[in-house]
Order: sequence, then structure tokens, then C-alpha cells
Amino acid sequence: MISNQPPPEKMMFQLTLRRRGISDQAVLRTMEEVPRELFVEASDRDGAYRDSALPIACGQTISQPFVVAYMTEQLQLQKSHRVLEIGTGSGYQAAVLSKLAREVLTVERYRKLADTARARLEKLGCHNVEVMLGDGLDLPANIGPFDRIIVTAAVEQIPQNLIDRLELGGILIAPVGPHQGVQTLTRLIRGDRGIERKELVEVRFVPALPGVAREL
Repeated sequence: MISNQPPPEKMMFQLTLRRRGISDQAVLRTMEEVPRELFVEASDRDGAYRDSALPIACGQTISQPFVVAYMTEQLQLQKSHRVLEIGTGSGYQAAVLSKLAREVLTVERYRKLADTARARLEKLGCHNVEVMLGDGLDLPANIGPFDRIIVTAAVEQIPQNLIDRLELGGILIAPVGPHQGVQTLTRLIRGDRGIERKELVEVRFVPALPGVAREL
């Protein structure tokens, strides 16, 4: 008899997210639906659902599932939202965002990562995601505004040109702190009276670097 039960590691994956405080049902459902094993290196697929970051190409990482879920939950996404992601990486976070928002623009400085993520997202049918090769810290003036912005690499301070792209009522979330060490996940909300800032949890991300990377 063939069982319809998910494999034990995927059941534990969901349980871990709930135990660590993720309660948004849409986020939990999306985390279950997006096949994380397709976004990691072949050698790491057995550990794809462990709650840990994993290495990917170009010296980058795929964030641990809890951090992906937590940042997504903090964005309070609606189906009408247009989202900007800085740091495509494997494309996993963009795939999660694509299920919860109308449109996602994700920017990556490494061509290899951008091309690989684009192919993965197309294969999964994430047709509302555009992957752009570029400098996420110095975007063209004609890009934006956005309802939500998520930065998935460490910044020592949140660039003003990203804050300026937020719609009224918009939310930006980014890891802020030293490039080497611990950062604080920080959420900005643009309100009628200006920017409301809240520090959330400590995290560790690879640094956000300027420019488009040279070919490896």
C-alpha cells in the first residue's frame, strides 16, 4: 500500500516552524508546497529540510527554513502586492514569495546564480517572478515603487534608495549589522508620519556587496 503521508523529515520541517512561532497559515502552507530540495546542491538534498542554512554556488547560502518563513511572515503579504527581493541566491525565497504576492522582482549580482534561479523558477511555474542581474544596492531609478521589500544579505545600514521605493503602508525587512558576525533583522513600515522601525531577531547572513560580480 502506498502511503500519502509526507516523509518524516518534511513532517518535522513543518513541526519545527510551528514550534518556533510561525503561525501564518498561508506561510506554513507555502513552505510545505515549495520543494526546497530543488534549490540546494545535489550533495545537500538529504538535508534540505533541516533547519539550517546550506552552501550554494558563488560562496553564498540558502537561508535556514525558519528565517525564510519568519521574514516572509513579517512582510504580511497580500495577493495584490508587488515585492522586491535583493539577493536571489538559489531562488528559494523568491519561490515562496511568488505564492503569496502578485509580482516579484528579485535582483542578483552573480550571473550564475541568477541564471540557475531563473531556470528553477520557470520549471516550477513561478511565472510572476522576474530575475534581474544587477546591483541590488544601486537599482535603476525606474524600478519601483514596491509594496514590500526584502533584503536577503547583510547591510550595515538600510540604503535610503530602498526605503524611498516603499509605497505608503509598505514594509521593508533586512538584516542590519556588521558583515562579519551577527546582524539584527530589522523591519521598516512607511506610515503617514514617516518610517516606523522595529528590531526583531538576531540572524547571520552573507554580506550584501555592491556592483555586479565578475564571472567566476
